[in-house]
Amino acid sequence: MTDLSLNGLATRPAQVWGGVRLVPLVRDEPIEDLRLASRLYDADIGVVAVDRRTVYWSYIPHGFVATWTGDGTPAAAYGTQLRDTADDRAPDRMPLRFHRRMARRADKNRLRFLPLHLALEGYLALHFGGPEIAWSEWSERALRQGLSPRAEEAYTGAAVRGLADALRVFEIHPGQCGVLVYLSDALASAFVVPHPDDYRALHSTLVHDLYGELIHHYAMYGRPVPEFRARIEDTAVRSLADLRAAARARQDEWAAFHDDVMAGGLLGGDYTYEHVYEMGPYRLSRLMPSFERQQDNHLGELIDDDTGRLAYLKTFRLSENQVRRGHLLTRLAANDWRLSTTAAALGATETELVRRIEAAGFGYLLRQDVRDHYRARLRRGP
Repeated sequence: MTDLSLNGLATRPAQVWGGVRLVPLVRDEPIEDLRLASRLYDADIGVVAVDRRTVYWSYIPHGFVATWTGDGTPAAAYGTQLRDTADDRAPDRMPLRFHRRMARRADKNRLRFLPLHLALEGYLALHFGGPEIAWSEWSERALRQGLSPRAEEAYTGAAVRGLADALRVFEIHPGQCGVLVYLSDALASAFVVPHPDDYRALHSTLVHDLYGELIHHYAMYGRPVPEFRARIEDTAVRSLADLRAAARARQDEWAAFHDDVMAGGLLGGDYTYEHVYEMGPYRLSRLMPSFERQQDNHLGELIDDDTGRLAYLKTFRLSENQVRRGHLLTRLAANDWRLSTTAAALGATETELVRRIEAAGFGYLLRQDVRDHYRARLRRGP
């Protein structure tokens, strides 16, 4: 387990629109030998072949194309428009797009991957195979099919109140290569790219991303957030140099407060890194959180180099219910899916554990007679 660092990026003052707070991230030196571009698809619903027996269905409006050079020379951004914008007729049936895999090499130094879905597929595939030992409590379906099918709900950015307007009026900073999106001051997502030109091209794609249930509710029911205005005491300013120094100090204070407090749940979390693809000096990885209860838990994917410099990042905040499901599956797998051992590790009874399994939507994994038995015990009480 390890943490996450915004290495190579600096935090700048936030901008507020209603309940949306956008915090820019800038680079002193852009990354020139890795570039990102968007590839639009002709169907919003995508079907991805994960392996020969497993497919992933989701809203996938676009993919990212990463282009890099192996010798450190500048790379050119690549992009393709596949949507027929001239034809506005409604389709006769739901259009689908089939993808061979989450990340697929498109050329010698070019990789096409599905942003955010690399992380979400990892969460949906969490202990997907189900019980590895045929304990008597588990159903035949659980032993044969595991957790198939496995589904979670999310909302598009267009359904998150205020986000589209905030992105439209957002002032892009010089050198900006990323942004952290807050709804009612709850961190919704982080987005980082290698180059300022990439960010300008991909800034609007945030409204097409997926956001969790918690974020949607915060945006819908939350109130406008206050602006954090910097104040400089004029008694301490005697020259233009003093004013610059004071302004820089306020900027550094804000950055320290933001990174330690507001983004602390993201940057201070424990993550498991799964390397997915080597891209010359860079590597594409999936981030999985610890699924600790009552804490912020973010899924993510990133591209970094051997020095730890962050080139690309995209995250998704899990709701408490999603964290609960991930926590339960992780503890079951850690205890070989044995109910008695897992219950003891959780400090609960077997009856309470069965109730949690059913409440999480995994009741179908248990045999019906086992469920009926524990339900009867729960009704009788201790």
